[in-house]
Amino acid sequence: HFGFGEIPYNSCWENRLDEGDKKLKIAICGKYTSLGDSYASVIEALDHAGANLGAKIEPLWIETTDVEKDNVAHKLMGVDGVIVPGGFGSRGSEGKISVIGHCREKNVPFLGLCYGMQLAVVDYARNVAGLQGANSSEIEPSTIHPVIDLLPEQKNVVDKGATMRLGGYDINVKSGSQAESIYGNIARLRFRHRWEVNPEYIEKLKDAGLVFSGYSADERIMQILELPNHKFFMATQAHPELTSKLERPDGLFFNFVKSCLN
Repeated sequence: HFGFGEIPYNSCWENRLDEGDKKLKIAICGKYTSLGDSYASVIEALDHAGANLGAKIEPLWIETTDVEKDNVAHKLMGVDGVIVPGGFGSRGSEGKISVIGHCREKNVPFLGLCYGMQLAVVDYARNVAGLQGANSSEIEPSTIHPVIDLLPEQKNVVDKGATMRLGGYDINVKSGSQAESIYGNIARLRFRHRWEVNPEYIEKLKDAGLVFSGYSADERIMQILELPNHKFFMATQAHPELTSKLERPDGLFFNFVKSCLN
């Protein structure tokens, strides 16, 4: 009775979502996996990419508080790819780091989002760059190597409500990188974070082979990372799932799913 008319229905897209030729098992590794809606935007972005690639996504929910180094291979057995989505805090963080390290070492396609990027840096610092004990100062304030630290403008903030680096920002993309092949020389994505890659460690991480392929306009904040010789290992400080659309899937998700198909 509001006069809106019939709800439009596009059976073509409905069929593409439901009838992918190839089924992909994608592990979503976080600490809120018992609540499926916690990562609804991530699942939708995967579905967008899958629909455009003829793939049906089957999420495998992995609670990272249950993951340790000695069981991570079993937990990830049979998956086609892994996503570590956004989050915060210490609970489940070591499980996420173990998951990321497994993907890096075993050439499993990996996509890290926000906190997932930060913990990818922690894994690389500890296990490749030789920075033993490296961590995020969010998790371990007294860590000897705070490779992830508060943004400078956050350090003197006492009341942290509504003070995050929030909203849409441009990302300058490194020439010749995988990120450039996805986004071109500038990407615009949405952010919600308070911690960043510590600038004091950027050169050490680069020297150890980690590529920072996206950064803020002033080149101060690292926003995309990748490992060039990996099947697919990319992470971003942003939330590209929030700007993905069925008719125009986000490039990171699209290329992640494409790598899982291959």
